Amino acid sequence: MTSLIFAHGDCDGVCSGAIAKSAIGDADVYFTSPVNLFGELRSIDLEKYDKVVITDIAVDERSGEQVRDCLNSVRGLVDVFYIDHHPMSRAWAEDWFYHETGICSSEITYNVFADLLNWDTRRIAIYGAIGDFSDKSDLIQSWMEDWDRRSLYFFAGILLQNVIEAGRNYDYKRFILDALSIDMLPTEIEGLLNCAIVASKKEERIRQEVKKRVNRLRNLAYVVNIEGYMSKAAIYAAAYGNAPVGISAEYRVHKRVYDLSLRTRGANIDLNAVLRKVALNHGGSGGGHAFAAGARVPQKNFIEFMEELDYAIGAMMLGAELERLPAPR
Repeated sequence: MTSLIFAHGDCDGVCSGAIAKSAIGDADVYFTSPVNLFGELRSIDLEKYDKVVITDIAVDERSGEQVRDCLNSVRGLVDVFYIDHHPMSRAWAEDWFYHETGICSSEITYNVFADLLNWDTRRIAIYGAIGDFSDKSDLIQSWMEDWDRRSLYFFAGILLQNVIEAGRNYDYKRFILDALSIDMLPTEIEGLLNCAIVASKKEERIRQEVKKRVNRLRNLAYVVNIEGYMSKAAIYAAAYGNAPVGISAEYRVHKRVYDLSLRTRGANIDLNAVLRKVALNHGGSGGGHAFAAGARVPQKNFIEFMEELDYAIGAMMLGAELERLPAPR
């Protein structure tokens, strides 16, 4: 029998999926998201697999309990591993749920399957940590002592640019994951160097575009419809808007919503907490990490959402507790 891997489509997701595949061998790999995970699980006959591994996919507040029930229903027939590092209001108690905040999913995945992995596979976990801004953990730092750090950041940079450029091209991400799982260097995987060059040129265009078009509220800076690399555009929005939080928003015509990517810039703000509250107030959803998060809000509520978010960020920077924030004036 083969195994089944669900992974998030970012750098940490690709790397943690590669580590899992390196450990368990032959596996079908799917990329999905928190809001789509339950639908994916329901559409697949899980009992035909001997292992089901889920890596780097946050537990969705709306469908999380359904995911939990689904996995518990096959637990006696299938080995289940749910590995994640995103904040939760309350972690699950199941023995198949491996959850720890403050480190990346790649690091957790390596630790879960350590007995089945060779020493060199730690390098893939380091790539995932760098790509997810989680390379300062004690374990990752200790592993880095066994490599040339400059090479690690070079390899991780190539990998990150490719994963971002790939977007929803999941076949290409699967190709990268498969190559990493057999410990191929990013420089040796066909096409990655050229793709990284293309992505870097596109990033420079985006940086220049953000510089010209950035808008500033009191406590955040944002750009709309930059068309590409939302996470990077959010970083540059904070920089050129000289704001503690940067946002890149893109309008989805068919769904009549705005998707947003947010990044902090030297500010002690919990984006995950503030988005879970403010986005919900405006008919949307949001969350992620304290320093990097995403949200989706209806188009009709976008302006009001941004105003309340700006207010909430300012209040939190002054020490206000999120749950006790008064309504914005």
